Amino acid sequence: MSIPALIIRDLVKVYENDLVAINGINLKVEQGDFFALLGPNGAGKSSIIGVLSSLVRKTDGEVSILGYDIDKDFNLAKKLIGIVPQEVNCNMFEKVENILISATGYYGIPKDSAIPRVHFYLKRLGLWEKRRDISKSLSGGMKRRLMIARALIHQPELLILDEPTAGVDIELRRGMWDFLTEINAKGTTIILTTHYLEEAEALCKNVAIIDRGKIVAISPLKEMLASLNKMTFVCDLEKPMDGIPKIDGWEFYNPDPLVLEIVVDNGRSLNEVFRVLTEKEITVISIRTKTNRLEQFFLEKTKDPDQ
Repeated sequence: MSIPALIIRDLVKVYENDLVAINGINLKVEQGDFFALLGPNGAGKSSIIGVLSSLVRKTDGEVSILGYDIDKDFNLAKKLIGIVPQEVNCNMFEKVENILISATGYYGIPKDSAIPRVHFYLKRLGLWEKRRDISKSLSGGMKRRLMIARALIHQPELLILDEPTAGVDIELRRGMWDFLTEINAKGTTIILTTHYLEEAEALCKNVAIIDRGKIVAISPLKEMLASLNKMTFVCDLEKPMDGIPKIDGWEFYNPDPLVLEIVVDNGRSLNEVFRVLTEKEITVISIRTKTNRLEQFFLEKTKDPDQ
């Protein structure tokens, strides 16, 4: 049985102002996983990544990366991980290619191996034409790609991505999704934090939701979505309705004149949905399930208990 890519035991981080950012978290991520760590702002996600990257000193607990304790074997553990931070933190006045070459030197990669590797990632991440430009001139999406290339330059076994597609347009985001899926399929373990819940639903196998420094839910993504007791159908209408239907046990929303969203309990079939719409003389052109069901689960798990 393979050694887990990451094990966290009873991790605690308390800052000087007595703010408890991490409150006794336990977490295990297996090798080859594509794992999502979700939570609202201030939940503790960035503090966990800070501990893994040595930028944040933990208060208590144990962390091991592929069997190496980050306190006892930090240098060995650090060689096995690549981290893409939220903020772009490279030299803004350095050329793109030189940033990656410098990173190979940091990891002691021989020059005859370093240059081909740098060229590979420049081409694979769509940066080749920009290789001689200073990084400051890159678009936001290109800077994100550069951060990913730098994190992968030493070919780590564990890649940690902190909001990697924030502010990136849809086309670039989809391209990054394809690349991340590709390297995960080849064996790279990936841990992703994201505010785009559709991103987690599209990419990840397992999900943990963290809130107020604690993990409030953790399971395979499919099981998490299956546990939802409601499903939303999105109907494209032939023409606007004369008022939203009102039926006991059903929830109807009309976000657009030609769109009707129907929230029903799991187990109700499409036939029943169509029957109700026909009775109300509502003509439907097409119908689909709402893809981002993870959002519903997330909101339920992170709801303020005092509300």
